[in-house]
Amino acid sequence: MDDLGGRPLIGVSTYLEAGARWGVWELEAALLPAAYPRLVSRAGGLPALLPPDDPARAPEVVARLDGLVVTGGPDVDPARYGAVRDPRCGPPAPARDAWELALIEAALAARVPLLGICRGMQLLNVALGGTLVQHLDGHVETVGVFGAHPVHPVPGTRYAAIQPDGTSVPTHHHQAVDRLAPGLVPSAHAADGTIEAVELPAPEDWVLGVQWHPEMGTDDRVMRALIAAAGPDRH
Repeated sequence: MDDLGGRPLIGVSTYLEAGARWGVWELEAALLPAAYPRLVSRAGGLPALLPPDDPARAPEVVARLDGLVVTGGPDVDPARYGAVRDPRCGPPAPARDAWELALIEAALAARVPLLGICRGMQLLNVALGGTLVQHLDGHVETVGVFGAHPVHPVPGTRYAAIQPDGTSVPTHHHQAVDRLAPGLVPSAHAADGTIEAVELPAPEDWVLGVQWHPEMGTDDRVMRALIAAAGPDRH
């Protein structure tokens, strides 16, 4: 981090799309909504995009990072948590599932601060042995349009320390945590009881997942907390 002007290097996972188009080109592309790296930069970090790669390389990649963000995206393959596919579950993204699961496992092993966003939170739960609800009726009404709803922090959690007040968050999802993975604790809920944030409670492990999309809002406290945890005091 010393060579980066004091800013922590934050890895941010990306999509891998077979037929992305720009200009006259239509090619396979690693891509990511620009709001993610902008949020990392605004919060004081230096974003480094991590497109899907050989999962065996994940420990080497994570070793060079100060923090990791696993982003939103397609549904996690239900086979990853031993479930039969619901017809309302989206198509699988095997390369991304394998890569991001490897990144999560490497970050947990190296105790690199980790933030999971939407799919990233769901994948964190799966990586640690939990399962997902494959479809929540009424949670995604318009494709590509973000809604908003309040979330309520669980007192005494890391998330509650970051955002102690209930707040309205930008959201777009149709899946959620079903069986919570061993070791994870819920740290925020929606009004209907849906788990909206999870974390590892041990103070030496900065691991947080949020169901919503902080990159689509103006409240950057969650990302600033990750950047602070990834700072020089971590080493």
